[in-house]
Amino acid sequence: MHDNTADINPERAVLVGLSRAGLQHAADSSSESSMDELESLLETAGGQCAARVLQNRDAPDARTFIGEGKVSEVAELCRAHGVDLAVFDNELSPAQTRCLEHDLGVRVIDRSLLILDIFADRALTREGRVQVEMAQLKYILPRLAGLGLSLSRQAGGIGTRRGPGETKLETDRRHIRRRIDKLAGELETVRRVRALQRDRREKNEIPVVSMIGYTNSGKSTLFNALTGAGIPAEGRLFDTLDTTARRIELDDAASVLLTDTVGFIRKLPHHLVEALRATLDELRYADALLHVIDISNPEWESQAAVVDELADRLGTLGVPRLRVYNKCDLAPPVADFPPPRDGIVISALESTGLDELRARIAAALDIGARRVSLLLPYGQASKLDLLHREARVESEEYTEEGVAVEAVCDRRVLGQVREYVRQPPHR
Repeated sequence: MHDNTADINPERAVLVGLSRAGLQHAADSSSESSMDELESLLETAGGQCAARVLQNRDAPDARTFIGEGKVSEVAELCRAHGVDLAVFDNELSPAQTRCLEHDLGVRVIDRSLLILDIFADRALTREGRVQVEMAQLKYILPRLAGLGLSLSRQAGGIGTRRGPGETKLETDRRHIRRRIDKLAGELETVRRVRALQRDRREKNEIPVVSMIGYTNSGKSTLFNALTGAGIPAEGRLFDTLDTTARRIELDDAASVLLTDTVGFIRKLPHHLVEALRATLDELRYADALLHVIDISNPEWESQAAVVDELADRLGTLGVPRLRVYNKCDLAPPVADFPPPRDGIVISALESTGLDELRARIAAALDIGARRVSLLLPYGQASKLDLLHREARVESEEYTEEGVAVEAVCDRRVLGQVREYVRQPPHR
């Protein structure tokens, strides 16, 4: 959802990455696939790639990150293609950004600022905008002295056109810190409201299932297929930023609240992850996670690892996680695909495998009807009435301790009488 001027005359840029020898799998190293992703990010922000440079080096240069020789090569590329923007796939320090802008004579931004720019454009709710602005300010604060060139050319667009960069460019650190404190207070309010909502859901015994996945893995398409919500799903990076929730029926007796969250990506800016915690904390309290994986993407295994690592960082280690291998309609033949021992293969677009997915969700939540033995105190007549109305009472015996009941309950009813369930004797 970038502006129309970018569509008519997209800003062109040279993309630069550093691949560290011996550290090909390190999160902060670049590769051809991460450069492909950077190009997609640039296009999402309304830009266009004019040239790419991937430098191989044992370690970053302290001053220019990529070394003096490579800086000269990039500067020549910028002049040859008539561009005034260089986008680095790796995160740059404030000092490196200053030195590169001086040596290249063009604006320099890194992957983090590019992602923040996209998030600022895509955030639709007040909560989303607060989270992104806080992340932008925390990114900008240590870079104030070195962002003169970038921020002074705000009309140029990418990396600076949205959010706090477009007004009061000379703002001092004290003002920014005050603004960060104010935003932090707003996010704390968001956390409290979400905690109250969680308490209400738990009281009503509505299980929550949250979807996680790499950006553009098809989460919104799956969300629509399961809920009929009609959320736009246009195959763009970060198409969903603001969390959406809908109730879905798994079968005649069981329903859950399904939530869709922002897609993850490699090198997601640290400040953004922290700012999004007000929203992503919901994942910790989910009853189950659906990890949606684009099985048609050759990089699906590394993408899944990125999502797992970020989800673990957010404190979801104890939450049941079901892998949903999506886009099987675009993937290689099933014979070429390793059978998923820990998940299910589906096509959200073609609604293939969704009935089995609902059944797997119900199984993961242990959501089906269960036979339980209860001992109700004589003062809890309302609970006995509840069981007769909304469960199947198989036997009822009045004892000295209370009313002994054998009943078949669904999860919702069980949640209201759980404290009276008699534990089976230890064997």
